[in-house]
Amino acid sequence: MLVIHTESIKKCFGDFVALDSINIDIEPGDFFGLLGPNGAGKTTMLRILTGQIEPSSGEAFVLGNNVKNSVEVKKKIGIVPEYESPPSFLTSEEFLSFVCSARNIDNKNVGYWLDFFDLSRKKKTLCKDLSKGMRQKLMLASAFIHKPKILFLDEPFINLDPIYQKKVREYLVDYVKNGNTIFLCSHILEIAEKLCNKIAIINNGKIIGNGRLDELRKRKDETLEDVFCRLVEDV
Repeated sequence: MLVIHTESIKKCFGDFVALDSINIDIEPGDFFGLLGPNGAGKTTMLRILTGQIEPSSGEAFVLGNNVKNSVEVKKKIGIVPEYESPPSFLTSEEFLSFVCSARNIDNKNVGYWLDFFDLSRKKKTLCKDLSKGMRQKLMLASAFIHKPKILFLDEPFINLDPIYQKKVREYLVDYVKNGNTIFLCSHILEIAEKLCNKIAIINNGKIIGNGRLDELRKRKDETLEDVFCRLVEDV
């Protein structure tokens, strides 16, 4: 069973076509990377798949649910948006407890995730007083805490130091080994090359490359950066 399936997704904002005929199939256990230049349509696609906005036309399904049924989709996934921050008026501990309450799960794992991200000493600190890196860690913790079958990650490594980039990478690798799925949007091609078993490259709202890296290479020595630049520049 496909965990993500889209059929000719199109999204327009007025006369601007942000996405044009997007077809994507993702299986359980895939670490899927959607890569593209700024403004290519990556975040728009992620927002459609997570039920935040509706497509102008076409269909998209996540774990068998039409994304237009956004409540059911949101119940089953974890999301780390690119810019969203935790509520400024809550402490770190209160925010994760709130996430547990909203998802109707026990808050027994709050302490574990505070420890995992080295936030225990800041658990009583208001989110507005945390550094950018700490807020990013908190957003990751909020997406991981309910152990969803699919994670949607939009630039998840932004503001993380090298130690926590490595720690999060290792967690995500184990996560997909256990049969879960990741949909990653990232500009960091070196990380995507290490992590993703499937890649789609999008430019000007259209998929210009889709498959495993070895399928997208013209030469065996091409890196993901080489493939990315060649495909984008050829458009």
